[in-house]
Amino acid sequence: MDLSVRAASADDLPAVRAVARRFGLLSGWPAGSPDFLDAERLFGTLLIAPAQTGGGGVAWGFGGTLRRGDLTHLGDLFVLPAHQSSGLGRAMLARLLSGDGPKVTFASSDHRAMALYVRHGLRPWCPLLYLSGPATVLPAPATGLPAPPPPVRVTSPDSIAALDAQVSGGARHETLSWYAARPGVTAYTTGAGYALTRTTEDGTLIGPAGGAEPQDCAHAVLAALATAQGTAKLALPGTHPLLPSLLAAGWRIHDLDTLMADDAALALIRPDRYVPHPDLG
Repeated sequence: MDLSVRAASADDLPAVRAVARRFGLLSGWPAGSPDFLDAERLFGTLLIAPAQTGGGGVAWGFGGTLRRGDLTHLGDLFVLPAHQSSGLGRAMLARLLSGDGPKVTFASSDHRAMALYVRHGLRPWCPLLYLSGPATVLPAPATGLPAPPPPVRVTSPDSIAALDAQVSGGARHETLSWYAARPGVTAYTTGAGYALTRTTEDGTLIGPAGGAEPQDCAHAVLAALATAQGTAKLALPGTHPLLPSLLAAGWRIHDLDTLMADDAALALIRPDRYVPHPDLG
C-alpha cells in the first residue's frame, strides 16, 4: 500500500468531509457552511490520505491540528475501518506532531490510538467528559447550581483573547475571530471569565470558556447557560470544579475522551479553569 499523505487543498474538502461523516463528526455544523475542517486548514494543518485506486476524490483518512501559539492541538486522526492498522494513521501522526512545542489531544477510547499518542510523547492526563443538560439555570437548591454573578455582557474575541491564551495554553486570536463569525455564535464575559456559545438545531454548545480562577470559569459558563434555551452541551475536564454541580442538577455524561498532553503542555493548560470546544480545542 502507498502510505503517502499530503496537505489537503480546498478541492480535497469534499473527500475529507465524506470520511468525517462516516464517523459522525459533522453533527451540529450546518451543511454548506464552514466547519472545523476549514479551521484546521486555515489555522493549523489538515492532511488527507487519498485513495490510490479508484480516484474520484476519494480519501481513506485524514488528520488535522490547530495551533494555539506554540502549542499544537491534535484535533483529528481518522482512517476508514477497511484501512485501519495499515500504517496510515502512523504516517499522518508523524507529520502532524513532527514540530517542536507543546502538544495536546483528546484521545478516544480506541486503545490503538492511545498507544500511538504515548509513543509520540503524550500521556493520559484526565478524562474529558461530554455532558448535556437543561440550559435553564435556577438558583440553588432547586438545581444545585450557583447563580452566576452579574454582570454578563456580549463581548468580542479581541477582549477575551488574552485570557483564553492563559488558560488554553496559547494564543489563537484568528481562530476565535473565525469561530465568533459563525452563525449562532456569541461571546460573553463576566469580567474575570468568558464563554462562547453556539446555538444549533439541538440546543446550545458551550465552549471554549475560561476564567482567571476556577470559580471565574464556572461563573462564566453558568452566565452563558442563563442566556441559552433548551438542551446545552459542553466538554468538561474531569478536574473542573463545575462537574459535581452539573451532575447534581441532572446533567448527564453521554461520552468521554482522555485529555492527553506532553510535559510542556501540562505546564500550560489549566483544566480546572478551562472548558475546551469539542472540535476546536
